[in-house]
Amino acid sequence: MKISDFQTKDVVNIVDGKKLGQISDLELDLRAGRIDSIVVPNYTKFFGMFGSGADLIIPWRNIVKIGADVVLVRLEESKAYKSEDDDLQTKPQL
Repeated sequence: MKISDFQTKDVVNIVDGKKLGQISDLELDLRAGRIDSIVVPNYTKFFGMFGSGADLIIPWRNIVKIGADVVLVRLEESKAYKSEDDDLQTKPQL
């Protein structure tokens, strides 16, 4: 499966049936060679440019099923959002 194919799928939470959006990015563990999590943009973003900067980070272990058109996830945590400011603080400065 290509990343571009993965990004066209809708992400749905099976806990409450909510459509969370579409995958915008992946977080990779390069040392282990695996996907750590998927990133779904916050609802308030407009064309991916304007918004609060908070993204929904869904750990790979929370993916229940990847279908032809949808990715089903189990997301019960309310603190799955990560802001761009948090991301800047965790990245090493070069």
